[in-house]
Amino acid sequence: MTVTKERKQEIVKEFSKHENDSGSADVQIAVLTERINSMTEHMRSAVRDYSSRRGLLKMVSKRRSLLDYVRKHEPQRYLELITKLNIRK
Repeated sequence: MTVTKERKQEIVKEFSKHENDSGSADVQIAVLTERINSMTEHMRSAVRDYSSRRGLLKMVSKRRSLLDYVRKHEPQRYLELITKLNIRK
């Protein structure tokens, strides 16, 4: 259900703009997407896990606000990001 340390490092390396970049919007969106995907798989088997559902909805909301920020400031980067992460919008 959680993202392993190695997987998170791979994601940071793939989406970072420079070597020490671990907090840019792109990286945050990519890590949240990975967590959302794993949580979605958990929710398919545990339908009545309402506390996990709340956490999932909070993650989706946070990712949406980060995506809105990227779309507002750099529309081309936004389009590249949603196609790379396979996010519907």
